Amino acid sequence: MTNMSLKLPEALAGKLSTAAHQRKQTKSALVREILERFFSDNPTASHGTCLELASDLVGCVEGPGDLSLNESHLADYGK
Repeated sequence: MTNMSLKLPEALAGKLSTAAHQRKQTKSALVREILERFFSDNPTASHGTCLELASDLVGCVEGPGDLSLNESHLADYGK
């Protein structure tokens, strides 16, 4: 297993400790369980590039193809 360190706000750390105690689990075991559930319930969260996740949005906006090729759009650039 790989070790991981993370910082939690006091309130969240308290909730984690309480939940782990109630379930008679370690905090690490509870976090692993929660992460497993998260990734099984959200298959897109475990993989996919930004482009793949937003593929339904690509090309949905109309406008000029490439403003950098039209010198009139660059007239005030850098001023």
